[in-house]
Amino acid sequence: MDPFKVIKNPLTTEKAVKLMETENKLLFVVDRDSNKKDIKTAIEKIFKVKVKSVNTLITSKGEKRAYVALSSENPAIDVVTELGLM
Repeated sequence: MDPFKVIKNPLTTEKAVKLMETENKLLFVVDRDSNKKDIKTAIEKIFKVKVKSVNTLITSKGEKRAYVALSSENPAIDVVTELGLM
């Protein structure tokens, strides 16, 4: 699956910012048909970082969210700064 079709957009809610600062995690809205392996591969290709783990959930509105934990050598704040969200 194309990495740019897997990742729809990053989320910048208060919870997402707190996770980024405390647990080195990023939060994305992803394609509903993508699996954890697709998400991990897409994040690694697009942002050139090493992903430690991926957790997913489907909200009551029907959108799929991915909580992506980055390795300690790649601070999440650097990725967000590169995106221009902070």
